[in-house]
Amino acid sequence: MEENLQGYNNQSEYDRDGQGSKKSIQGYRIVIIILAVILAALSIFYFSDLRRQKADYDLLIIDRDSIQSDLSTLMEDFDDLQVSNDTLSIQMGIERQRADSLMKKLQQERSWSYAKINQYKKEVATLQNIMRGYIRQIDSLNTLNKQLIDENVSYRKEITTANMRAEMAEEKAQELDNKVRQGSVIYARAIRLVALNERGKDVSRIKNAARLRIDFTMTANALAMPGEKTIYVRITSPDGYVLSSESVPTFEFEGERISYSASRDVDYQNEDLNVGVFYTGSGFIAGTYLVQLYCDGFLIGSAEIPMR
Repeated sequence: MEENLQGYNNQSEYDRDGQGSKKSIQGYRIVIIILAVILAALSIFYFSDLRRQKADYDLLIIDRDSIQSDLSTLMEDFDDLQVSNDTLSIQMGIERQRADSLMKKLQQERSWSYAKINQYKKEVATLQNIMRGYIRQIDSLNTLNKQLIDENVSYRKEITTANMRAEMAEEKAQELDNKVRQGSVIYARAIRLVALNERGKDVSRIKNAARLRIDFTMTANALAMPGEKTIYVRITSPDGYVLSSESVPTFEFEGERISYSASRDVDYQNEDLNVGVFYTGSGFIAGTYLVQLYCDGFLIGSAEIPMR
């Protein structure tokens, strides 16, 4: 009976050991399953985070490329702006250098973040605002310059018109003055050339003459200025020489100095006035003599007179 009890006890212990081993295996399985679930969860989380980081990086690269594109466009705009204002040109040059420096910094950047992207965006936006301000200033200057050009053209037209009117008025005044001067000319008529001997008597042969007398009448002219007048007589001999004294006196006529043979001052009072002017000389020859009379800057009469 004791043997039976001992056998029973041994069987009970064996059953308990078997049940303990089964429980341990089940425990290990549960742990393994839990660890596998945790590992799977960590893997999912890791790859999800990795994809998220890659997506974020791709977005940063897109933002970077966009900033570079905006900055390149801005630099081209700076280069395209043309301005003649020196002060504005210097300021634009400074901002253009600032854009160049920002582009170099952007190209050399290796560590990207949203903070840096936002910083670059702000700097580019600042440059864009400055550019828009320059464009407004240039437009204002161009508008003002166009207004000034239009006003200048208008003033020039007005000045040209005024000058043309002044020139026309001056021409008319000159024309009227010329007409008045022409109308006031005291003409000479009945011009004669008389040969005289040493005693003042008329001679028939000019080779015997010691003096020549030029007779003429100054015609009446109410438009002429009365008073003392100087008459210049110019006698050209048949051989083409102007008769004159050794001093060869001259007077001004139409801007030139010309020689004359004799002169006389007379008192003219707007009425016919008979005048005689004498020329003393020798060696006179027969032929046709040209007698020209001048007064107040005008040729008042001339005649070709044959002398025997």
